[in-house]
Amino acid sequence: MSDILSLTAVELAKAIKAGTYTAVDAMQAVLDQIDQTESTVHAYVTIDREKALAKAAQAQKKIESGELTGPLAGVPFAIKDNMCTEGMLTTCSSKILSNFVPTFSSEAVLNLEKAGAVIIGKTNMDEFAMGSTTETSYYGVTRNPRNTEHVPGGSSGGSAAAVAANECFAALGSDTGGSIRQPASYCGVVGLKPTYGTVSRYGLIAYGSSLDQIGPLCKDVTDCATILETIASHDPKDSTSMKREDTNFTEALVQDVKGLKIGIPKSYFGEGLQEDVKKAVLAVADKLKELGAEVEEFDLQHVKYAIPTYYTIADAEASSNLERFDGVKYGYRAQDAEELHRMYKKSRSEGFGPEVKRRIMLGSFVLSSGYYDAYYLKALRVKALIKKSFDDAFAKYDIILGPVAPTTAPKLGCSLSNPMQMYLGDIYTISVNLAGLPGISVPCGVDAKGLPIGVQLIGDCFAEKKLIRAAYTYEQAAKEVQ
Repeated sequence: MSDILSLTAVELAKAIKAGTYTAVDAMQAVLDQIDQTESTVHAYVTIDREKALAKAAQAQKKIESGELTGPLAGVPFAIKDNMCTEGMLTTCSSKILSNFVPTFSSEAVLNLEKAGAVIIGKTNMDEFAMGSTTETSYYGVTRNPRNTEHVPGGSSGGSAAAVAANECFAALGSDTGGSIRQPASYCGVVGLKPTYGTVSRYGLIAYGSSLDQIGPLCKDVTDCATILETIASHDPKDSTSMKREDTNFTEALVQDVKGLKIGIPKSYFGEGLQEDVKKAVLAVADKLKELGAEVEEFDLQHVKYAIPTYYTIADAEASSNLERFDGVKYGYRAQDAEELHRMYKKSRSEGFGPEVKRRIMLGSFVLSSGYYDAYYLKALRVKALIKKSFDDAFAKYDIILGPVAPTTAPKLGCSLSNPMQMYLGDIYTISVNLAGLPGISVPCGVDAKGLPIGVQLIGDCFAEKKLIRAAYTYEQAAKEVQ
């Protein structure tokens, strides 16, 4: 059954439809793999074996009866632990939600289930998606399956690690400042952050509401396009959800970049960028040029202000969003508090980890009287300038190409000792969220230590098809070389 694990999600669905395997075979193979590797990798917070096998059997019956015919029918999926799943523990990897079992599922999960995908369980993450390494989780760290001494990235590190370790066939993550693309790069898988509003945020436990977006982590670009097509939908329950007519993303799986204009920001290749990463990313640009794309360098304005802008806005939104976790309606409640305000304080003090507390305090500070104009409003103005810089760039270019992160995956324990260094690791990804743009990370080599490197392709709003076409063309060309 080890052969089954080498299949992509789309290949597996075809094999199940053809009768080569069943959905139960696929789920059993994944659960066997989890038994072998999970003690080392720790990609999951919750695994519901009985329910997963029962749902796989149900999916198999529907496939055999012709009720399920889609390209993901019967495929085992992992879900990041900040998306509500009915009847299954949803913790955001935090003590404060350690007993929270939702009575409904997030829209993205429902869309997957309608397509016949089978949920295995919930993946580990940085607590409330706050971090870049999956080391701030209350449930312990996740390790990078490519080298277990290193982090898998974050905050969707559990989802990326589960895909890389064959502990699922594909996974959903969420991206607030690079949390899908950066772990995809570190773990050597494909990750896509769609245009803001393409995938419903209903049921996603919010960190930064104006920045959060759900997207896929998977083995190749074909899976990526197929999953995005499945989960993209207009949802009246989400006020930021967009009504899009152009969600047939799989039609962009075409090996052709002729005439595509690709811009490379000069500022993305300055100091701080690891030499191996620089070489691998520029090699992708050369390959796309060789295949017919037009490639040139340009100056991308205002991006140097992205990190302070992002942390001001995201933390302000987080301090507001996390007010609801007070020990009253759901989640952890301190037991020995004798009056209401003491209960609030104790529940939140004991329930939240240090990184979450740091960001709540920073967010509350920038929203406080006397500082709101100086910090938060100024950050919103700079956010608009960053968006304008990208608009100017996309007037000339179809795609912007650059690194995902300045380095490959750091060693476990190195980042938490220096939060500023961890924040700087998001330098190439966060401006995409501030501008609401789509971005994809595709594996493009390894460094001297054998750690994966990803290239990031960024598109204009609603231009996922261009990204998928360029990513697919590069991926196929890279396969031919192997």
